Amino acid sequence: MSDPAAHTFDNEMDDRDAELVVAICAVDVWGRNISQVPRRTLVETGIQWVERTLENSNDCFDMFHMRRTVFRRLHDTLVDNYGLIPSRGVSTMEALGIFLWACGGPQSFRQIQNKFGHSLETISRKYSEVLDALFKMSSDIIKPKDPYFTEIHPRLREARFWPHFKDCIRAIDGSHFPAAVPASEQAKYIGRHGYTSQNVMAVCDFDMRFTFVVTGWPRSVHDTRVVQDTLITYADRFPQPPEGKYYLVDSGYPNRKSYLAPYKGQKYHISEWQNARQPIGSKEVFNYAHSSLRNVIERSFGVLKMKWRVLFSLPSFSLTKQSKIIIACMTLHNFIRESALHDRDFDEVGPSSSSHDVPLGESSSTTSDKLDMSAFRDAIANALVA
Repeated sequence: MSDPAAHTFDNEMDDRDAELVVAICAVDVWGRNISQVPRRTLVETGIQWVERTLENSNDCFDMFHMRRTVFRRLHDTLVDNYGLIPSRGVSTMEALGIFLWACGGPQSFRQIQNKFGHSLETISRKYSEVLDALFKMSSDIIKPKDPYFTEIHPRLREARFWPHFKDCIRAIDGSHFPAAVPASEQAKYIGRHGYTSQNVMAVCDFDMRFTFVVTGWPRSVHDTRVVQDTLITYADRFPQPPEGKYYLVDSGYPNRKSYLAPYKGQKYHISEWQNARQPIGSKEVFNYAHSSLRNVIERSFGVLKMKWRVLFSLPSFSLTKQSKIIIACMTLHNFIRESALHDRDFDEVGPSSSSHDVPLGESSSTTSDKLDMSAFRDAIANALVA
């Protein structure tokens, strides 16, 4: 993908995707024309399966990865506001069921065909229609609830963080998603693990909601470059911190104004502290507190991939369409999170992965436009052990 984009994709199916589906539909595995293959009779139609699944709360969550009330609310929202419409033989309820079942499994189009009894062309078309509706919805749901950052999240008011991190607004991180790319493009998409992937940068709040996302960068591109390009390319959409506010970032990003990074050369990740001694010294204590807050984005990415397993192996669509699928899954993630209902996938990661409770001191430090970020970090670190 030569020009990574956050929210500007063509809503029509890529020509290559359409040609692939037509080729698959033309013949069966024995080379017979599809019109010559006898149609099987379904014991249960696709919509009957969707409706039966919705009748049982456990089945609904297992198959569609959300509660029944959330499914119905999502369906109505997509129909009323984002252009999802029925077609001959496929209702909007069934189309949504197809998409959710496909993304949660993940399920191939042939598996979906077997389950729902429609042609591969119909499955592909309905999948794309739901994808387009969710992508339209993304611009309304993947954004800050408080765009001016006037509210202080309750998480920041916990004794171990307050008032040291009171001016923190969100966390930023990048995550790699497997990508199917043409052979001519593979070199820049291959990482140290030997498979092709794209680098996705996201911002999330302390409620585990994604508030901004940029997709499409090759795996080889460093996180710092992604951020720098984002600040220029999406200057009108990226939620810039107000004066005195900042994002939490990991050591892969520079420690600079509006972006607070941990100390390098010190223990940092929560996993390093588990079953280990408590942090010692101002830098370790700072890193531990910083990591305990910033890991909200790691947990958010974790839930996203655990719930929508298609993200572990995206279909061989164009990179543009693969990026749309990632953003659609983030849209579903936020919609479920905003429902304020119990969700066992979110509950499993808990409010924090920390294993220690470190008593922290008081702080009177404030962020200033004139205060160098390294000095600001030192001020917080010293206050934490005061």
